[in-house]
Amino acid sequence: MSIAEVYDITVTRRPLVPPMPPRAPDNMTAFGRMRAMRNSPIETWGARAYQEDIVQGRFFGRASFILNTPDAIRHVLVDNFENYTRTPAGIRVLRPILGEGLLIAEGRAWKHQRRTLAPAFTPRAVTSLVPYMVAAVDETIAKLKAATDGPVDLREVMQRMTLEIAGRTMFSFGMDRHGAALRDFVMEYADKFARPHMLDLLLPLSWPSPQDFRRARFRKRWTAFVGELMAERRAAGKNDNAPPRDLFDLMGAARDPETGQAFTDAQLGDEVATMILAGHETTATALFWALYLLALDPATQEQLAAEVRGVAAVGAPDIERLKFTRAVVEETMRLYPPAFLIARAAGGPDTIAGLPVKKGDLILIAPWLLHRHEKLWRDPNAFVPARFMTETPPDRFAYLPFGVGARVCIGAHFAQVEATLALAKIIGAFRVALADKEPVIPIGVVTTQPNRSPMFAIKPR
Repeated sequence: MSIAEVYDITVTRRPLVPPMPPRAPDNMTAFGRMRAMRNSPIETWGARAYQEDIVQGRFFGRASFILNTPDAIRHVLVDNFENYTRTPAGIRVLRPILGEGLLIAEGRAWKHQRRTLAPAFTPRAVTSLVPYMVAAVDETIAKLKAATDGPVDLREVMQRMTLEIAGRTMFSFGMDRHGAALRDFVMEYADKFARPHMLDLLLPLSWPSPQDFRRARFRKRWTAFVGELMAERRAAGKNDNAPPRDLFDLMGAARDPETGQAFTDAQLGDEVATMILAGHETTATALFWALYLLALDPATQEQLAAEVRGVAAVGAPDIERLKFTRAVVEETMRLYPPAFLIARAAGGPDTIAGLPVKKGDLILIAPWLLHRHEKLWRDPNAFVPARFMTETPPDRFAYLPFGVGARVCIGAHFAQVEATLALAKIIGAFRVALADKEPVIPIGVVTTQPNRSPMFAIKPR
């Protein structure tokens, strides 16, 4: 029996092609490209970027390379990854809110953090956190059922739910008292600091820009807030004879396997900030896009609901049996990758796919482009979850929702489990439809965000 027959997939049905941002004209001027970049870098890419293996260009006097071939991407992110570091603009944008945490660190500092954190994110450790996820999702569903019949902003609901999951899995307490303040910090960061300014791109990292001074003031307030969360968690205490009950316990007990070194308090604060922000925001956005796609594609939504009914259980459904649900999550992250762009600067000369690269040259690996590239995917702009249910998975260097190589996202398994469980429970509980017909266009602002938050109509099943 075929996959289509097992999941009742109507293979002859024309697949959904969701709304997309317009492609840039190939003759776009440098000024036009800069103006488009301030809104969304996705709008700076023209047809060539979706068709060619490598697109060469210039960026403020430096050579730039957009890589769309798996072999070239493997070279940069795996074989010679130590030669390619974050760009100064990327560090400027991320450091105010992530500090020197795992996402920012380089060299020995990064290796120490990665080795130390790894035990906290093993599948076994993540399994111990599933009850926190399920409880927060069930409470969200109960609140939605108790609400009025009016339209619902499911993007905001997903942000609140994943923030609650982040708080409980990190600290074992809910975010009722702290959630509003945390969301305010996230919104302030997104509105004021998440887009690079001209001087961020031009100045070396050692030369502060006017925006850097404003970022420093933000960081002072932000680190004080994270310190308050950590102090509250420590005040709750820990039974030394009991196993770790949350990520804070796991991270506090973690030791570098080579040196035995623990995190300093400042380092632990940066890791806490990284895990809460990178975890809750990216998962909330992925769940929003999945719900949006399913609202546009009722047939696929019903296929998912049927699968959920088949694995119904008290508490957490068996995630190993949610194959179609997971495929919907994976296809959602293909069309709307959490990180739409990976930018690296060459630390020294190199050769990529036969092309000479000089120190300082800009290397761009854009999951947005890679996941929609015409040479790598059939119907690249269509929503086809079944493509992730074949016996031949996509090339691991053509599908990068969590990156790849040594710097692959340490929380990838956590995020996949959370998103799959949450989507299964929500679609198992509700039929989801859009309350308006205006298209939602993806934009790139650190993550792949919607240009607006549409209202949804939900109906209990």
